[in-house]
Amino acid sequence: MVLQYKCPDCGADMEYDSKTGMLQCPSCGHLDNIENYKDPNYNPKEDIPDYEEHKDNTSYSTYEDDNARQYQCQNCGATLITTKDTSATTCNFCGSPMILGDRLSGKLAPSHVIPFQISRQEAEEGFRKWCKKGLLTPKGFMSADRIKSITGIYVPFWLYDLNGRGDAHAICTRTRHYSQGDYNITETKYYDVYRRVNVFYNKVPCDASEKMDDKLMDKLEPFSYQDLKEFNTPYLAGYIAEKYNYTDKELFPRVEERAETFVSDYIRDTIIGYDSIRFQHKDIQILQQNADYSLLPVWMICYDYQQGEHSFAMNGQTGKVVGKPPLSKGKIAAWFGGLSAASLIIMQIITFIVGGGF
Repeated sequence: MVLQYKCPDCGADMEYDSKTGMLQCPSCGHLDNIENYKDPNYNPKEDIPDYEEHKDNTSYSTYEDDNARQYQCQNCGATLITTKDTSATTCNFCGSPMILGDRLSGKLAPSHVIPFQISRQEAEEGFRKWCKKGLLTPKGFMSADRIKSITGIYVPFWLYDLNGRGDAHAICTRTRHYSQGDYNITETKYYDVYRRVNVFYNKVPCDASEKMDDKLMDKLEPFSYQDLKEFNTPYLAGYIAEKYNYTDKELFPRVEERAETFVSDYIRDTIIGYDSIRFQHKDIQILQQNADYSLLPVWMICYDYQQGEHSFAMNGQTGKVVGKPPLSKGKIAAWFGGLSAASLIIMQIITFIVGGGF
C-alpha cells in the first residue's frame, strides 16, 4: 500500500514540517495535525497483507532475491522501483512523497520516531558554518559552495534497555615521600579493593541499516529522547526512510561491547583516592531487558570537491555534523612550521634564563 497525504484545500501532497510538527502543504501552506491522518484501521502489529487481497491498492512485483519492488504513484501513476529496504521515498517523476505502508507493518513496524527538528534550509546553513571552522581544510572547501545533495533520511535504530552487572578486584596503592634524618623515605601502602555494581542503561542506540557507516552513526550521538514519539506514518512524508537489516538479537554483540565499556569505566570511577590501580580480575555481564525499533533523523550531505565526493552526516535533531573533511597540505605545513618556530623561541628564552641573562 502506498500512503500519500493530500491537502484538503488544493489537493497537493503534504509533507511533515519540522518547525510546526504538523503536516504542511507546500503549495497553499495549509497545516493539519498529524493525529488527524492516523488511519484507525491501520494496525502496525498485524501481519503484512497478501498482495492478492490488496492488489487494487498497491501494484508491485518481486524481483530476484527480493532486492527490489515496484510501486505505482497514486498522484501521477508513474511506476517507481525501490530497494527492498526503502519504506519512504519520493516519486522520481512528480516529486510526491510516498510512504510504502507494507514496509512498515508487522515485524517491520517501528515503535517510536524522533521527527526532524532541523529543516533542509537549516541543515544547509549549519553545514556551511561547520565547513568554515576547519582550520586545516582547503580554502575552496571552507567556502561550502559545492554541496551536491542534502537528503533527509530516517535511519533505523534499535534502542536498548540494558542491565550491566560487574565484579572487580584490584590492588591499589598510596605512596608517601618524606625525609628522616639523612634518609629520603618512600612509603607505599597496598589495599585490596573490591567492587560489585549493578547499573541500568536506557535507550542505548545502535543503527540497524547495512547502508550506514556504523562509526559515523555512533558519532552523531547523543539524541535527546524528550522528542521521542510513538510512530505515526505522516512523520515520514517528504523524507526517505529505511527499514532495519539486522534484528536486535543480531546487533546485540555490538551494543554489548559498548555497554561493557560503560560498566568498566563506571567501576574505575568508583575507585578514588589511590595513586595506582591494578585490576586483578574483572567480570562484566550485560543483559538485554528491552529493545525498541525506532527511526532517528539524519541529514546525509554529499559534497563535491576537486573531482571527489565527500560524505557527511548531520543529526537531524541537534544539528551535530560528523565526517572527515579534506586537509590542506599547505596549511598543515604552515601549522607545523609555526609550531616549530614557537618551540625554538621558547627554548632560546629558557637557555637565556638558565645562562643568567636576566
